[in-house]
Amino acid sequence: MGPRSRERRAGAVQSTNDSSALSKSSLATRGYVHDTFAALLVPGTARRTPLIHRGYYVRARAIRHCVSAFLERTCAAPGAPRAQILSLGAGSDSLYFRLKAAGRLSWAAVWEVDFPDVARRKAERIRDTPELCALTGPFQSGDPASALCFESLDYRILGLDLRQLERLDQALTAAGLEEAAPTLLLAEAVLTYLEPDNAAALIAWAAQRFPNALFVIYEQMRPHDTFGQFMQQHFQQLNSPLHGLDRFPDVESQQHRFLQAGWTACRAMDMNEFYRCFLPAEERRRMENLEPFDEFEEWHLKCAHYFILAASKGDTLSQTLVLSSPELFPRVDPASPSGILLANVVTSDSQCPNFKRYGHASVLLRPGILSAGGFGEQEGRHCRMSKFHLLSRYCDFEWKGKQIGSWGTEAQWDGRLYHTMTRLSDTQVLVLGGRLSPVTPALGILQLRFCKSEDDSTEDLNVMVTKASTEEDSTLSCWRHSTTEVSYENQKYLFVYGGRSVVEPVLSDWHFLHMESMTWVRIPVEGDTPDGRHSHSACSWQGGVLIAGGLGASEEPLSSVVFLKPITCGFLWKSVDIQPPITPRYSHTAHVLNGKLLLVGGVWIHSSSVPGVTVIDLTTGLSSEYQIDTTCVPWPIMLHNHTSILLPEEQQLLLLGGGGNCFSFGTYFNPHIITLDLSSLNVGQ
Repeated sequence: MGPRSRERRAGAVQSTNDSSALSKSSLATRGYVHDTFAALLVPGTARRTPLIHRGYYVRARAIRHCVSAFLERTCAAPGAPRAQILSLGAGSDSLYFRLKAAGRLSWAAVWEVDFPDVARRKAERIRDTPELCALTGPFQSGDPASALCFESLDYRILGLDLRQLERLDQALTAAGLEEAAPTLLLAEAVLTYLEPDNAAALIAWAAQRFPNALFVIYEQMRPHDTFGQFMQQHFQQLNSPLHGLDRFPDVESQQHRFLQAGWTACRAMDMNEFYRCFLPAEERRRMENLEPFDEFEEWHLKCAHYFILAASKGDTLSQTLVLSSPELFPRVDPASPSGILLANVVTSDSQCPNFKRYGHASVLLRPGILSAGGFGEQEGRHCRMSKFHLLSRYCDFEWKGKQIGSWGTEAQWDGRLYHTMTRLSDTQVLVLGGRLSPVTPALGILQLRFCKSEDDSTEDLNVMVTKASTEEDSTLSCWRHSTTEVSYENQKYLFVYGGRSVVEPVLSDWHFLHMESMTWVRIPVEGDTPDGRHSHSACSWQGGVLIAGGLGASEEPLSSVVFLKPITCGFLWKSVDIQPPITPRYSHTAHVLNGKLLLVGGVWIHSSSVPGVTVIDLTTGLSSEYQIDTTCVPWPIMLHNHTSILLPEEQQLLLLGGGGNCFSFGTYFNPHIITLDLSSLNVGQ
C-alpha cells in the first residue's frame, strides 16, 4: 500500500470517529446513559434510530463495567501507585470528563492517543469550551512539533499513529506514563482497523511494557454469516475495511490471540451475553422502555457480531476476572447436523423483479402465491410495501412473479407489516393485525379478493380490498402474532395467539374468530397457559395448533413447543417434550409434513451457529438438525422475517423475502425467491 493510499485509509478510519461521536451524543440526549459531555466534544447533532441507540448503549455499559472494575481494584489499596488509563484511538470520547465529574480520578490519570488531526481537534475543542476546562484544571498546549497536544495534571492527549510503536512508546514515556503502575488499556473498535501484523505488535508491546495491566477491547467478529458479510461490505465501502476477522472470527480465537501474546488471563463474550449477565433486569427494562422499538432480530444479530474482551497480567489484575459473572449464560448449541438441504434460486430478475421485502405475509391460492405488506424496496426506495406480489407457476419447475395493484371503495391497502394472512378460498384472503409503525397498529380486519380477467389468466389480475366486518373491530390491535385454522363442533375458527401491542411488549392471550360469521367467540381452553410470546410460529395439526419458539418476556428467545389440543369441551394446552432440546429461536417459519414439525431459519442468541432447519418428530419428540447448502445461491441468505410455502407433493419449501435493517450498515433484503429440497429429510418414514 502506497503513502497516499494509507493516508486515504487513515482519513476514512478517522471519519468513523465522527459518526461514533454523534451516535454517543444522541445516546445521551435520549437518556440511555448519563453523559453531559458527549455533546460538548462533537460539533453538530444527529438523531439516531432506536436500534443504533441500543447498540451504542450496550457498548457504553460494557466499557463502563470494565473501567469501574479496574478503578475499584487499583485505587482502593492505601499507598498503591497512581492508576493509569490509556485510551487508544480515543477519538471524541468523553471518558475522562465523566470520571473526573464523578470524582473517580483522585488517584488515577488518563492518557489518550489518536491520529494527530483527531487529537489536535479534540484539544482545541476542550480549550474553547469553559465547561470542559473547568474539569481539566490548568493545562498546557503541546508544541506543534510535539505529539503532546494537551496536558493537565491528570489528563494528556497525544497525536500518534498506533502503527509506529517505537515513537508511541517514547512519546508516552515523555508524557509521564509509567511502566510499573497499574494500567488499563482501552481500544474501542480500534484494533480491527489495523492490519493484523500491526495489531499483533500492539498487543504484544502492551504485554511487554506493562507488567500489571488490563487490556479491554470492543470490536466486531463472526464475519462469515450473512450479517457478518454485510457488515464487512459496509466498512469496505467506507474505505475502512475490518482486518483480521478471518484470522480471529470468534471469542475463542480472540482469547487465544491475547494469551499467545503474553497476557496471562483473558475472557471474552458477545454482547448478548454481556447484556443478559452483567446488566440488572431493572436496568434492562428501563432501557427497553425508553423508545418504541420493534427491531429485535437486528438488535440480537448486532450483539452477536460484537464482543467485549478483557485480558490481564500482573499480581494485582490477573487475579481479577473482570468479565466473570455469577449468572451463567446458557449455551444451547444445536445437535450435530443429520443432513443437508440444498437451496436453489427459483426466480431471477427477469422472472421476479423487486421481491425485496421482510415482515410481509404470504399465502398459497389458486392463481399462485400472494404476498402482501412488509417493508421493502419499491420504485427505487425503501418503504412500506403498497403493492402486492403474485408468484405463479407456469410449468413443473418454473415460477414467474409480478407486482399487482389493488383497489377498493370502502378500504385501501395500508402497507402494514407483521400481520397474518389466512386463505378463505381459492381467491380470497383474510388479513388480521399488523402495524404501520411501532406506535401505530393497523386496525380492522381486511379481506383481499382476486379480480380475474375474462380469460382466467393472471395477466390482468387485481386485488380488491374490503373490510371483513362492517362494524369497527378493536379486538385485534397487535402484530407479530399468529393465526391458525382450528375445528370445534364441526365449525371452522381462526385461533389468534400472542404477539405484541403498543401497550404490551408481549401478549399471552388468545382469541377465536368464527370464520363464517366473522365474529369473535369464546371457546373453553384448559391447561397451563404458555409463556407470552411474539414472533413465534404456529401450524395446524390434528385439529389444533402447534406453537413453537418466539420471543418472550425480557426479550428472551424461547425453545418451548406447545400443542393446543382439541378435547370434547374445547381445547387443552399441552407441552411437547423434545429431545435433544432445541435452541431457543424466533422470527422463523414452520410447517408440519407427515407428522414432523419443520422449524425454518429464525434468530437465536444461545448459539454461535446459524439456524438451518430443525425437524421434530411429533410422535417420538426426537429432534434433528439440517444445514442449508447455499452453494447454488449466488448471494447470502438472511433467514428471518421471511415467509415460506410448503409444497408437499414436490417435497419442496419456497422461501420468500426476509432480511432486516443491519444496525448502521444498511438494510439487507434477500433479493430473490429460493427453494429448499426436502427430499433428504425422509419425512415419509
